[in-house]
Amino acid sequence: MPQLPDQRRPDPEALLRRVQAEERRQHRARLKVFLGYAPRVGKSYRMFAEGRRRAERGEDVVVGAIQGQATPEIQEILSRLETVLPVIERHAGRIYEVMDLAAIFRRHPGVCLIDGLAYDNPPGSRNPQRWQDVRDLLDRGIAVITAVNLQHIREKQTEVERITGKRAAYSVPEEFLLDADEIEVVDAPPDALIVRGGTAADARALAELREMALLLAADVVEWQLQDYLDAHGIAVRWGVQERLLVCLTPRSSAIEMLESGHRNVLRFHGTLLATYVEQPDTRPEDRARLDSHLALARQMGAEVHCLPPGDFVETILDFAREQRATQIFLGHSGRERTWWGARSPVERLIDAAEDFDVRLFPHKDAS
Repeated sequence: MPQLPDQRRPDPEALLRRVQAEERRQHRARLKVFLGYAPRVGKSYRMFAEGRRRAERGEDVVVGAIQGQATPEIQEILSRLETVLPVIERHAGRIYEVMDLAAIFRRHPGVCLIDGLAYDNPPGSRNPQRWQDVRDLLDRGIAVITAVNLQHIREKQTEVERITGKRAAYSVPEEFLLDADEIEVVDAPPDALIVRGGTAADARALAELREMALLLAADVVEWQLQDYLDAHGIAVRWGVQERLLVCLTPRSSAIEMLESGHRNVLRFHGTLLATYVEQPDTRPEDRARLDSHLALARQMGAEVHCLPPGDFVETILDFAREQRATQIFLGHSGRERTWWGARSPVERLIDAAEDFDVRLFPHKDAS
């Protein structure tokens, strides 16, 4: 049987990538991203307004890119800031306004404001996409403040399309956000974005997009926290978000457990996990009941994980630590101790779960 890798010993290639990333972070400038959950939330205005405040405090600020026709409010701010004009290029009948990287490199400001982050450069450019231009600026020691909408985050586009029926033509990879030293969601009230004649469906769609943006920002913060802890050899069992782990069995009161977990993750912008430990010789009726529980978990948006057969307590706790769960939901019958007095798996798990909050839900057939 092959020996399991020692999790305390990092993979050499992973360690090299981590060291290189750390060196890059130490030498590059800072990145701040304003994230909008929908058009017209005011992300560009917030970005340029921050640039104006920094300039008024004496920082060396220039505008590197403007997206489309600026509103009168933004035009008023731009009139007070230095702008590096774009380079106009034509390719295949299309006109491109390309950020003049060479001019910005020569000017070397302290801070560069870049709107329209999700923008493709014409063929033959230094970089295919503008977010890659931003990385070059950061590597040159130029801090960047930029803005992007949720619909342009590549990994979120399918989900956004499901909600809005539209898919943006350009995109920025989510990994770009992981480089941000600060990410700020422009959290305008959804009601303020609904045009006259808007429907309840419009309001629900905006609310759903807002939730997605908040969760994405929280995910970025959690990833950065975990990356820092891993790099410094700090082991913890918690994260920024609530991560609820529901342990399902054929006898579980699945509806009560999953509904409670679902309410909690919506309230705290967390993640719902559902898992079960495979058992040999499961009866067909028990398998059917378990499959029904798992189908319900998926309907509620839970991440469903099947764990291999083994000691129930060790398997669940190892998985909970791996997933950085904050709470564990368990079912119990109220008569868990065996006839010869041995401690039940639920009792053992509660005693061993020092890093987690444990909630117990009586089985439906409990007396």
